[in-house]
Amino acid sequence: MISRITNKRPAECSNIADVRNEIDNIDKTIIRLLSERFQYVKEVVKYKEKNNGSIEAPERRASMLQMRREWASECGLSPDVIEEIYDRLVQYFIEEEKTIAFNDSSVDD
Repeated sequence: MISRITNKRPAECSNIADVRNEIDNIDKTIIRLLSERFQYVKEVVKYKEKNNGSIEAPERRASMLQMRREWASECGLSPDVIEEIYDRLVQYFIEEEKTIAFNDSSVDD
């Protein structure tokens, strides 16, 4: 379970400002975690061959998206929406990986 990132639980909010503040806290944490995830994406470039197939890793992408769908269902979220979000996110990270791999001479082969 994720450690507490809000100051109040939903039922403890006494007005819309409280609710919005807690949503902002959650979104800020999500963005920080996405930034941390991106650090791993940049690191993985060191271990992949410098070609589109290796970087795009379609089998890994498909299994990862399926796992996110399952997690979404377990949490009561729409698997379709979560897959759409992650599909877009992963596409962005793939493009960043390609930029790093094909333009950064400091990355090992």
